[in-house]
Amino acid sequence: MTKLRIGVLGTGGIATERHIPAFKHVKEAEITAVMDVNEERARETAEKFGIEHVCKSLEEMLEKIDALIIATPNKFHAPAAVQALNAGVHVMCEKPMALNTKECEEMVAAAEKSKKVLLIAYHWRFLKESRAAKRLIDSGEIGQPLVIRIKSMRRRKVPGWGVFTNRELQGGGALIDYGCHLLDLAMWLTGSSKPFEVSGATFNHLSMQKDMVNEWGTINPATFEVEDHATAFIRLENGAVVMFETSWAANIPKDEETISISGTKGGIDVFPLRLNKAEHGVLINSDIAWIPEEKPFAILQAEHFTSCCFGESTPLTNPEESMYVSSIIESVYESAKIGRSVKIR
Repeated sequence: MTKLRIGVLGTGGIATERHIPAFKHVKEAEITAVMDVNEERARETAEKFGIEHVCKSLEEMLEKIDALIIATPNKFHAPAAVQALNAGVHVMCEKPMALNTKECEEMVAAAEKSKKVLLIAYHWRFLKESRAAKRLIDSGEIGQPLVIRIKSMRRRKVPGWGVFTNRELQGGGALIDYGCHLLDLAMWLTGSSKPFEVSGATFNHLSMQKDMVNEWGTINPATFEVEDHATAFIRLENGAVVMFETSWAANIPKDEETISISGTKGGIDVFPLRLNKAEHGVLINSDIAWIPEEKPFAILQAEHFTSCCFGESTPLTNPEESMYVSSIIESVYESAKIGRSVKIR
């Protein structure tokens, strides 16, 4: 069997610590090329992982591969994806899908025209708790989801490295970088109903303090251009509502990453996984005692992408659903700017 030849665009931490090691476990695929604007870093990555080609441009790399992993700053997601898809190359793109809905639409159009795979790397869908929760919800355990509560909160952990706080390159801060994961997961768990109205607010008060105490490096208020905290109320077309809060720098006792979904027959919490129901006249909270062990999420995602490229699977994270998440993020920023709710087109 011919192996899937994969190129990696961007050789920062997400590529070298997650994607490249994960594909080492996929026998049907091989990472054969890398490219980075920092050529020295690209060469070091190639040497470390035994990758054959270090390319000087995306055009050069696209001639040598069947599939592309995009692990660049957010600004370059859409242009690179469209270029690769137009060249007949499958794409797995790091989250978020793009900076805005227009760019997402361009990516979807290119994928449809080329008939190539476009998968957005929302890897929380591959966690064993997420997959178990999805099975329970799809089986009807909680009935119709009505109210979805999401908290994606860190206690003073603003990334003090890379370009995370650069608005031009990233498009935003905690919301587009961190909160998008649980937002995507909650939407997927509850059936990916289209959002139509968003009210949001963003803050950066903590990170703008000169004496900011931060666990993840030093923050310079003079160059901090994004939000460190965001909150939103989201209405979905199926009648459900989402209450969402995310932060890099909250004043809370400890980090909190939770999804709580209340439905017509019961409720479910994720992280930790628990069912909440009323049965036989009593209220029952059922902790999940055991979930079958699976491979690490990064390997599952790598295997799944490879399977999709060979036409054996349909992308678990389809681009239309990923575009919903980007439309919510874009609308939160707009709502925060104008001070009122906004309708999603």
